[in-house]
Amino acid sequence: MKAPTPKNTLPTCRLRHANILLTALLIGFACQCTAMAQGASEFISIFDGQTLNGWSPSHPEAARDWFVQDGYLIGKTNSRGSYLIYDGNRDIADFELKLTYRFPGKGNSGINIRAKKDSTGKRSFQAYHVDLGHLGIGKNVLGAWDFHTPGRTEHRCFRGDDLTIQRDDSPKILPLEGALEAKDIHKNHWNQVHVMVRGNRFEFSINGKPASRFVELLPTSLRLHSGMIQLQLHDPGMTVHFKDIQLKIIR
Repeated sequence: MKAPTPKNTLPTCRLRHANILLTALLIGFACQCTAMAQGASEFISIFDGQTLNGWSPSHPEAARDWFVQDGYLIGKTNSRGSYLIYDGNRDIADFELKLTYRFPGKGNSGINIRAKKDSTGKRSFQAYHVDLGHLGIGKNVLGAWDFHTPGRTEHRCFRGDDLTIQRDDSPKILPLEGALEAKDIHKNHWNQVHVMVRGNRFEFSINGKPASRFVELLPTSLRLHSGMIQLQLHDPGMTVHFKDIQLKIIR
């Protein structure tokens, strides 16, 4: 006589079907996770070339300083210290940013990185700052990193500098190999910028050549860990153009 099948045991065919279904679900989940990871590592356009959707001026008076024309973003200011803030994510830690800029005349602009409101009131924002300016403004602006960090040493990191901010806040500066030179900048024409921020390492290039970079070994309590990305207008009466703004958020 055939022994009866225990009530809590599934027939073999049903077990096989359940295993196949579970395997398919796991594969699908793995593929979805892989797709999400791949998507997170891709550049996305954060300027549509037609509107300021996804961007906000730093204060009401700055609203008149930023507008779109002929497919590019124009910053033209009558005041000092005007910023345009990327709203898609206001708390970005590690990322890569690509954009194209030009100065039709003279000007001083740049990109604030990991920006936060300055609680000391000495500046509008604390930030690490990519300095951009017209050709001829000098290497302490064009191609430099600047430190908008009240309460800390604001170290030199000019074009061609490879700076290490050591744990005791002392600087070590070495020449940056193959660094950007003034001759590599297209005067009054478009120039391409690539900013790379990972952990305590910050670097950027212009037209494919390294401009300046720094590593920060200070205690973590003294560093800026995440924050806003902002475009800057520094001087009254200046104009700067931006286009092809692309962002890859790492975390």
